[in-house]
Amino acid sequence: MTTATGAVLRRIQLGNALSAFGNGFTVPFTFVYVAQVRGLGAGAAGAVLATFAVAALFVLPFTGRLIDRRGPVPVAVAGTVLAACGSLGLGLSGSEPAVIMAAGSLGAGVAVVQPALATMIVWCSTTATRSRAFATQFFLNNLGLGVGGLIGGLIVDTAHPASFVRLFATEASMFLVLGAVIARVRLPRTPRAGSAAAARPDAGPAVGGWRPLLQNRAMVLVCVLGFVMFFACYGQFESGLSAFAVEVTRISPATLGIALAANTAVIVLAQFVVLRLVERRRRSRVIAAVGVVWAVAWLVAGGSGLAHGHHTAAVAAIISTYALFGLGEAMLAPTVAPLVADLAPARMVGRYNSAFALVKQLALALGPAAGGLIAGAGAYGLYIVMLVVSSLAISVTALVMGRRLTPAQEIPSRPSLVVVRRPAPDPAGERLPA
Repeated sequence: MTTATGAVLRRIQLGNALSAFGNGFTVPFTFVYVAQVRGLGAGAAGAVLATFAVAALFVLPFTGRLIDRRGPVPVAVAGTVLAACGSLGLGLSGSEPAVIMAAGSLGAGVAVVQPALATMIVWCSTTATRSRAFATQFFLNNLGLGVGGLIGGLIVDTAHPASFVRLFATEASMFLVLGAVIARVRLPRTPRAGSAAAARPDAGPAVGGWRPLLQNRAMVLVCVLGFVMFFACYGQFESGLSAFAVEVTRISPATLGIALAANTAVIVLAQFVVLRLVERRRRSRVIAAVGVVWAVAWLVAGGSGLAHGHHTAAVAAIISTYALFGLGEAMLAPTVAPLVADLAPARMVGRYNSAFALVKQLALALGPAAGGLIAGAGAYGLYIVMLVVSSLAISVTALVMGRRLTPAQEIPSRPSLVVVRRPAPDPAGERLPA
């Protein structure tokens, strides 16, 4: 990585961290703000949260093509402006239609920014440095969210709506700061030489539509993995797992907050230690190990519900569950996003990032809904079994996917693994020996 490119990447990471800091001011309090402070009720608050997901699903199919045609910088800047307008609109709106429209703007803006930022990181890194770049992004995101949420909790006061306006105004200003930082970035016109995308035989001009992506069987498997991962973990944090912890384990909401803090603490404290452990190992096996870790986490959660009469042990089990999820997240950060980039032809990086973001958003929309329905029915045993099976499915799918990855895609930091160009390459790619 050159000094100039490293400086650009650091600028992008700084802007992204500030944006996450702004998100932390509002994410924990949006439901309470809409339902109680604005007096619009739980139905309107639920509609606002659903609008975030729907808006993202609407814009993501078009975002990737726009990134590949126009470049990630103008797309990201437009996304930050759209998100800032939506955030400020939420703080100033007092009616249900107004807050839903503002939520749509915020959700669409964030959905546009995410794949654009991912593409910028790809363009500023090589396969050897990409895992660390994405791990740093994930670390800064969680640190920013945690610090922002902590400060936001000190500012917020449900008796004073103006305190919430300050929260949303802070978030909007951080989006504008991110846009200003990105607008000054000068990127290389294509992924850097030495990246897997640039070295692929099909790294010519992008073919229109999504057909090339759907024909890439390794990428299809990554998308399947992404859906199951976000459905079985991230999609449960604010629905089924929280309900299980409160209703079955019978912990207090304050203790649930401690469990969430443990999740963030593990990510922040362990990210770079984990990075050193996984960056020279096969990505498919790292992802498979995450599935095992999360299966154990769900079993521990299930055990907490059986610890009747041992409240301290039950509380420790729930906190351990959230901590184990954090460990799995730290393992995925330097693995999955760089793999998506390394699977993409050079002229379709934006489309591949947007496709993965779309799958992620689908899982985040369906996961809480499924968790909430099962929790509402009281079928917590079925809930735990479903998520243990889903976690093990991650491991199996990852190992199957590994058979379709080239050596450079599996262990990009190992210099001895070189992808050799051939006139007629195997569609499944050169494989590592078993």
